Amino acid sequence: MKAQPLNRRQFLHTAAAVTTVAAALPTSLLAGDKPPRIPIGFLGLTHSHGPEKLRLLLKSPDFDVVGVCEQDAAARKLCAELGANLLRQEELLERSRVVAVESAVRDHAPQALLALRAGKHVHVEKPPATNLEAMREMVSLAREKKLLLQSGYMWRYHPGFKAIIEARREGWLGQVFMVRASITNHLAAARRPEWAEFKGGGMFELGSHLVDAVVRLMGRPMAVTPFLRKHGQFNDSLKDNTLAVLEFDRALAVITNSTMQASANPTRNFEVLGTNGSAMLQPIEPPGLRFDLANPAGPYPKGLHTVPLTYARYGGDFLELAAAVRGETSLRVSLEEELLIHETVLKASDMI
Repeated sequence: MKAQPLNRRQFLHTAAAVTTVAAALPTSLLAGDKPPRIPIGFLGLTHSHGPEKLRLLLKSPDFDVVGVCEQDAAARKLCAELGANLLRQEELLERSRVVAVESAVRDHAPQALLALRAGKHVHVEKPPATNLEAMREMVSLAREKKLLLQSGYMWRYHPGFKAIIEARREGWLGQVFMVRASITNHLAAARRPEWAEFKGGGMFELGSHLVDAVVRLMGRPMAVTPFLRKHGQFNDSLKDNTLAVLEFDRALAVITNSTMQASANPTRNFEVLGTNGSAMLQPIEPPGLRFDLANPAGPYPKGLHTVPLTYARYGGDFLELAAAVRGETSLRVSLEEELLIHETVLKASDMI
């Protein structure tokens, strides 16, 4: 049986931190009115983030999932279990106003371009393209056709990252001189060939989440130096132990990624150091945010201060996307910034 839509209050409670994500959105989204739900279709469902997004949107008060176009047997079985319609590509494009691209990474850009050419707003899973030329074409099409293009980096709407970016922009940390970030996992051996398809390996597939955050925090780097190594004892070419150094004016950012950390809680953190103190997000999920300031600044007192937060993935992305489709707000990441982020991801992955 198809999942029944949640009411707006239930959706906000389960999707994201109400007091952080929702506070940044138009009040009309939180009011009692019920605007028409936006037709959205999924081109592909084999990306690891796809099934959770489908489950979320099947319950969304803002979106109406018209169906999924997918040939993979396991994905089609999941659609049947969730009550999502399976559609041909032509029918999905005809019935959708927004297209979510959740296919294999190699197919992200071709399918996003297909949807943009058809006049559809696009949410495209990360990384959105495997080269810079395809991303430029996506941005150009979106600009030309006045369409929305949103990349699916999972922490763009994380309240911890939002608070750190705000602190940097307001000068509460003083002059930021160092960013240290890490994201690890224990990648199953069966998935290594999928990640090895691209030269950037773990940095391209997983480290890109942190490249996205660093660029949104610091802007365009002056230089990007990747260190991509294969240290796992596997018969493949996957770069499974990676690091990238991003240089800014009077600041450095160091991003590390490994696919070999066999532990219950893989290392995932984001730390920003400034002349008035530091901000540390560890763990990233569930969020543990601390500020440690030499002098009080903004809403934060002197000394070590823990900021209580709650967060669940993907809710904020689609709340803002719905509001932007309705013309109530703009996406927080502009087309120009999307292009800059992708260029930096490719440089950190030694792919340009």
